[in-house]
Amino acid sequence: MLSAMWLRNGTIDDISAIVALHVDSWRSAYAGIMPDRFLNGNLADDRLALWQGRLASPVEGSGLFVADDGDAGLLGFVYLLPGSGGRILLDNLHVRPGSTGSGIGTRLLRHGLEWAANEHPGKQVYLEVLRANTRAIAFYERHGAHRTDERTCHFPQGFALPELEYAWPVN
Repeated sequence: MLSAMWLRNGTIDDISAIVALHVDSWRSAYAGIMPDRFLNGNLADDRLALWQGRLASPVEGSGLFVADDGDAGLLGFVYLLPGSGGRILLDNLHVRPGSTGSGIGTRLLRHGLEWAANEHPGKQVYLEVLRANTRAIAFYERHGAHRTDERTCHFPQGFALPELEYAWPVN
């Protein structure tokens, strides 16, 4: 699968595929972590509103990269943007459920980190991950991220969950 995959910049034309993958990824990864009423509710509308805003009016200094194989379509995506304290937030990294563990996430992560180093030299890349998302935490730790903070994430949908911050050393 990886030999036929390529990474490219994401565009507004990818919105439907990004939203569908984002929803499927959250429903898979966050089952038993996020409230069922949220995951099984209007999640598609919620993610569509997010991506319409991001793609219609991109944040200056942000990067969206998608993994595509041409046949099966979108296999994953990574999105980074300027975050707090002059750092770069890796806000989304999603791989199509059923394709995790295939190397797609690794390629997307490496591409995102390389992009950030080139576009934002000297800026630290960090992310926020739900503490209960142990699979993602293990993935980021395997790829050199170190835990830098712990807090509670308050979701606008009315619930809060413990989250961890991870960051990569500045190269």
